[in-house]
Amino acid sequence: MTIASKIVRRVATIDENKSVLDAAKLMTEEFIGSVVVTNASGIRGLFTERELMMSVVGKGKDPEHVRIKDVMACSPVKVGPDATASFCLDLMKQQRCRHLLVFDGEEFVGIVSLRDMVMLMMDEKEALIQHLERYIAS
Repeated sequence: MTIASKIVRRVATIDENKSVLDAAKLMTEEFIGSVVVTNASGIRGLFTERELMMSVVGKGKDPEHVRIKDVMACSPVKVGPDATASFCLDLMKQQRCRHLLVFDGEEFVGIVSLRDMVMLMMDEKEALIQHLERYIAS
């Protein structure tokens, strides 16, 4: 199974010049753990709860005065919609990240999270169990 069914296509975005406080408010309102950072040229990076805690709160910085572009992940990890959950999980483990940007060629199509990959792996395991049960019963 590919990740195509788990891609979140309605993604929250925020301009790189906004404050970290603006991003935190947006993430709270949308009940999400990350926002895609943009500028006039397109996607610039990813801002997540991890950056908020590690680069701002944990260092005693004022989120209202820190610009997102100064603390965002500038090189978010990218995959295609045909990637498998196990590939994505391995990549997340290697890169120590919890979110992947999904691109179809050069076109940004959405984002997947660690939670999405766990759910997809559980769906795959359930499908395998049902297949084996049918095989044993026949």
